[in-house]
Amino acid sequence: MKRPLVRDDLRSMDGYHSPQVEVDVRLNTNEAPLAPPEDFQAAFLEEAAKVDWHRYPDRAAQSLREELAALHEVEADQIFVANGSNEVLQTLCLTFGGHGRTAVTFEPTYAMYGQIARTTQCRVFEAARDLEFRITESSLEDVIDSEDPDLLFLCSPNNPTGTPESKEVVEAAVSKSRGVVVVDEAYGQFADFTAIEMLKRSEVSESLVVTRTFSKTWSMAGVRLGYCVAPPWMLPEFEKVVLPYHLDSLKQIAGRIALRFHDEMEQRVTQISDERDRVSVALSDLGLEVFSSQANFIMFRTTACGVEGDELWQRLLAKSVLIRNCSKWPGLADCLRVTVGTETENNIFLEALEGAIK
Repeated sequence: MKRPLVRDDLRSMDGYHSPQVEVDVRLNTNEAPLAPPEDFQAAFLEEAAKVDWHRYPDRAAQSLREELAALHEVEADQIFVANGSNEVLQTLCLTFGGHGRTAVTFEPTYAMYGQIARTTQCRVFEAARDLEFRITESSLEDVIDSEDPDLLFLCSPNNPTGTPESKEVVEAAVSKSRGVVVVDEAYGQFADFTAIEMLKRSEVSESLVVTRTFSKTWSMAGVRLGYCVAPPWMLPEFEKVVLPYHLDSLKQIAGRIALRFHDEMEQRVTQISDERDRVSVALSDLGLEVFSSQANFIMFRTTACGVEGDELWQRLLAKSVLIRNCSKWPGLADCLRVTVGTETENNIFLEALEGAIK
């Protein structure tokens, strides 16, 4: 019996992969180091017990959208919620991309921009960042002029480099591009600048979309909940491509309850940022090239210590410490990325790293 043919454009593609192995310390996926507060879990279970399991969830997720709108001081019709920010990205590509349309990424960056764009049949143009992994206004304008993108992805802070985008670059992207400018702020709570403020200005509000996630600061990676802040005119367009009742009742409950603990989570941002700075100094003291980060992770290059990135990653894995190997990413030869964990996890990582270098 013959197998049905997969789409021609998918045959040469790979899925998204990140190693999943049993280790003592896992610092490879930029998760929060701690679970939500105990009071969150108790409140969630109390509300989950009231769910009408035989009824569909609120299709519009209205209560969650209203609470997110209040958090960001925007209107509820500017909030779209989905199964992680990846579904938000997919919805954007389904709405504004497709065959004959172009998406632009700035490499190295989060791999799912290109992956999702290609699976929705966009043409993807990969522009290059400079040697400091930043996007210059001149290079941005050149790409917009030459490629005329329908979708332009900016990651701020950028994954895996930790580099934030400047306000000037975002403003230039919005003013120069005729397409949608997507600013992914998965790690935005750790950064000095958020593009959400720009959405409150009418001159930029028609084409700018800012994505956020509950997976990082909110300690809810296991729930898969994300959202975007967008111009109100876009949400009815999103409804044309998103599946009905796509956001289940438990996700909506979890999101609403999490927002009650905003102050506690902001305190965690400060604690993680302090740990990030401490670990960065320790990495530099080991002779590694460390890149400045405004996220909950740090990227470093191993060349100066005389060990190739692949080899050092394997040595750490042998010590039951898992971090992210970025050595095969464009422009990131011998680069590794470590998530900031608890103080104990970070100390174990640093001790293992020192032993692996020698």
